[in-house]
Amino acid sequence: MSILEINHISKIYPNGVKALDDVSLSIDKGEFVSIIGLSGAGKSTLLRSINKMIEVTEGEIFFEGKDVVAAKGKELRMIRRDMGMIFQSFNLVKRSKVITNVLAGRISYHPAWKTFLGLYPEADKQIAYKALDRVNILEKAYSRADELSGGQMQRVAIARSLAQEPKLLLADEPVASLDPLTTIQVMDDLRRINRELGITTLVNLHHVDLALKYSNRVIGLQAGKLVYDGPASEVTDEILEQIYGRALLSSEILGDVDEN
Repeated sequence: MSILEINHISKIYPNGVKALDDVSLSIDKGEFVSIIGLSGAGKSTLLRSINKMIEVTEGEIFFEGKDVVAAKGKELRMIRRDMGMIFQSFNLVKRSKVITNVLAGRISYHPAWKTFLGLYPEADKQIAYKALDRVNILEKAYSRADELSGGQMQRVAIARSLAQEPKLLLADEPVASLDPLTTIQVMDDLRRINRELGITTLVNLHHVDLALKYSNRVIGLQAGKLVYDGPASEVTDEILEQIYGRALLSSEILGDVDEN
């Protein structure tokens, strides 16, 4: 059953760059989908269009039947509440405690004045603890975020998204700044969350090998156009050449990820 419908979307930036060019796709509930392509192919623009962080120039986006493109105000906030967002740069308040960062995922459930004062109910705290436990970092709940390693920060960011209790997780290059071992740990977390909680997951990835290992489906973008949409198991060298525009050495696009 479809959770996300994207119909003929395009995005032209003010400088004339066409980041997305007539992209259409449908995402089913529970899928783990990776988006791949060269830098500048439109991966981040596509992902950020889904929650209207970027407004498309034309086309339609429907999330659970709700019109994302037309949504404003409270309606847009309610749509975004069901979409967790994970960033490459973590987007944590580094001088705050880990638990405070995770509780930020509950902001949309309460009046602004309550969250500003940090007045979260006990039920929210239990949700936050459970989210931290799910990514194996509960013991750091009362550490400051700036005391953590990059991998730990990203797991806190994942926990913050989980605290929203989302139906869709959007991850924009979530492992781009991590070392190989931590990359595997974070990707394992994302896949486990997808499988155990059934949360539909879309991930932008630089490394093709990660996309092929963790996803059941791959979307390939080339210069803003959708050039591949199909099972990860059916991605061939010819398809990769089509996505990346030229024949590349495997080390150029696969990267070096140590699974040990």
